[in-house]
Amino acid sequence: MNFLESIRISLRALRANKLRSALTMLGMIIGVAAVIAMVGIGNGATAQITSQIQGLGSNLITVSPARTNFGGVHGGAGSLTTLTISDIDKIKLDAAVKAAAPYTDNDYQVVLGAGNTSTQISGTNESYQLIKNVTMARGRFLTKNDVDRYARVAVLGPNVVNDLMGDPNADIIGKNIKINGVPFQVIGVTTSTGSTGFQSSDDMILAPITTVQERLVGRKNLRSILVSAASPDLMQTAQNEITLDMRKAHKIKDGEADDFTIQNQADVLASMQGVTQTLTMLLGGIAGISLLVGGIGIMNIMLVSVTERTREIGIRKAIGAKHSDILLQFLIEAIVLSVLGGGIGVVLGSAGSFLIGTALKMSTSISLSSVLVAFGFSAAIGIIFGVFPARKAASMDPIDALRFE
Repeated sequence: MNFLESIRISLRALRANKLRSALTMLGMIIGVAAVIAMVGIGNGATAQITSQIQGLGSNLITVSPARTNFGGVHGGAGSLTTLTISDIDKIKLDAAVKAAAPYTDNDYQVVLGAGNTSTQISGTNESYQLIKNVTMARGRFLTKNDVDRYARVAVLGPNVVNDLMGDPNADIIGKNIKINGVPFQVIGVTTSTGSTGFQSSDDMILAPITTVQERLVGRKNLRSILVSAASPDLMQTAQNEITLDMRKAHKIKDGEADDFTIQNQADVLASMQGVTQTLTMLLGGIAGISLLVGGIGIMNIMLVSVTERTREIGIRKAIGAKHSDILLQFLIEAIVLSVLGGGIGVVLGSAGSFLIGTALKMSTSISLSSVLVAFGFSAAIGIIFGVFPARKAASMDPIDALRFE
């Protein structure tokens, strides 16, 4: 008996017991669907986090104050007041640095006529636009002249415009708003970028660092320094140069701890990707256990099938079926059950991944490789858990099988 004939007989046997076949595949369906859904959500989360971190800026390096540590008592992160504008002047001279911008922020009440809102006011300079990839919907961004002359001008995010005027597209350019009672003229509105998951630029107001320090926060120290490396390949070089600059500027001696911290965008990205990939593998592993349970279910049902079809096996052997023919038939039945279950599981898992992603408002990504792995794993389970029942059927003595009642 050839291979195609074995497949035909196997399919006929499965069609004869449709309900049993469906119940046997259920474990595989649930297992594969769970694996595909978890991997799809995990891949989507990884891609989304990657996009969000990259959206924070071009080749971004962030310099922040270190936390205090007095008498064994630790202050909060960034609680030292060590960063100043003069630090930026030194950092900008490094060959691996493309641009550097000061940054400080605080929440204030903003008023325009009858409209008012509480939002984040960020002080920075003209380089912020390049570093953070800011595009303008209308108007202009901050200039060096604005910073140098302590201009009371502001660039608004579209959500702020909506909060103040009820429409993000309202004509607000040239109008005067009051931030904590201080008048500022609106010179531009940024393009909407949506929430990055870390900080939404749509809800921010940007103003010259000098004006914010003088008129609002009342201090000269910075919350952080934002630096853009000249290229992705120079991120580590830039970080090393900034470290040397800062230690020299702050007169930190050898062996003394830094009074600042440096965070590399690439390091953050790698760390976050590692977390999501680990979580994906964990969830996929848990879902994979159900595949093994499905394989055990296939083996048990196949053993029942072998027992019920003992006389059929005896008759086939009596009329000339070889050991390999019986073995192949039952092995094919197990593989067909597992592969069909895997196929249905892929469809249901893909649909489930899409629905979960839609409900959580996140993207999902199911790669061809994950689908192929799921199919391959399904076939492997069919072979592994189908061998024992198939060998049991093939090893039956035809005389004993014909006597079976």
